[in-house]
Amino acid sequence: MNKSNKAFTLIELLVVVLILGILVAVALPSYLSSVKDARHKTANANAKAIATAVQALYTKSNGKSYSATDITASAITAELGGTVPTNPCTGAASLTTDYNLTQTASQATIQPAAGSNCTAGDLPVITLAQ
Repeated sequence: MNKSNKAFTLIELLVVVLILGILVAVALPSYLSSVKDARHKTANANAKAIATAVQALYTKSNGKSYSATDITASAITAELGGTVPTNPCTGAASLTTDYNLTQTASQATIQPAAGSNCTAGDLPVITLAQ
């Protein structure tokens, strides 16, 4: 009777596991960096959409003031199509807590809240001025 051994040896399996471990160790930091960068870019794009809505409401109110009674959270939400975009840094979509919106008579500033997933320094302030 002729038996043929067609199994892998323990050494061969350990070498494969070692190679996979090295590949994961090299690729994981790059992947995590890409995810973080994507969150920052999405948060910035969402803040720009909110800034566009504020600017549209400012224009509709004949450019009187960024703190005009026409430019409210509900009006901004309506201008955005009924929903505030989700901030990927915080995971929620509230205009008052997930985006820092400051309005004065002469300007409005919008910045996404940093949350636990993003660095505040990577989230610029968008300023709209008269």
